[in-house]
Amino acid sequence: MRILLLDIETSPNLAYVWGLWQQNVAINQLVAPTEILSWAAKWYGEDEIFFDSTERKSTKRMLRKMHKLLNEADAVVHYNGIRFDIPHLNREFIVHGYAPPSPFKQIDLLRTAKGQFKFPSNKLDYVSNALGVGSKLKHQGFDLWTACMAGDAEAWETMRAYNIQDVLLLEKVYVKLIPWIKGHANHSLFSDGTKAVCPNCGGHHLQKRGKYKTLASVFQRFQCQDCGAWSKDNIRINRKEYKTTEAR
Repeated sequence: MRILLLDIETSPNLAYVWGLWQQNVAINQLVAPTEILSWAAKWYGEDEIFFDSTERKSTKRMLRKMHKLLNEADAVVHYNGIRFDIPHLNREFIVHGYAPPSPFKQIDLLRTAKGQFKFPSNKLDYVSNALGVGSKLKHQGFDLWTACMAGDAEAWETMRAYNIQDVLLLEKVYVKLIPWIKGHANHSLFSDGTKAVCPNCGGHHLQKRGKYKTLASVFQRFQCQDCGAWSKDNIRINRKEYKTTEAR
């Protein structure tokens, strides 16, 4: 299974406003809508990092490689990507004449952080620090975005490093969260079927650990000795066989 990790950076919406607090901005006050400034991506477990930006190319040309990568991906890992990265990419794809990329499974680590834990903050920088895997790149804040939009070459170098660091950090957080991810893309669907694999990490070191029981059936339960994820067999245990085992 090919797993793509990605992160995008966008420009702010530019608008004329009458004040600085609780503004309702009408469409005719909008000067320039948000757009993708840059993106970074890498394949899970591989060293090469891809990056492109509007400093280098037109938006349409910048999107070409990203569209190709998404077409090759079986699953995509991101942080708040279901609500942010993917919708932004989809908007740019349709505006610039691209067809939808081939379907892929989305693994949003923000949803795992929110759903499985109670961190004081669910921001990537906080979670990564809490897990001991590093931090986001420090920079000058919002001024970095305005400097990039103004064509500042030094600011663009910082943006490139910041964007790439986010993807590297994303991969480290992903490794930590793998056994906690619910509904992870199933690695067993991409195996040759000769040996059982962990659905979350693809590891082969599965240990039998009790039984998984529904209202009507019983299944063998496993714990992966590589990542720690729990899974179950998809073949129901024969009721008579299970009762005999229980009696022992």
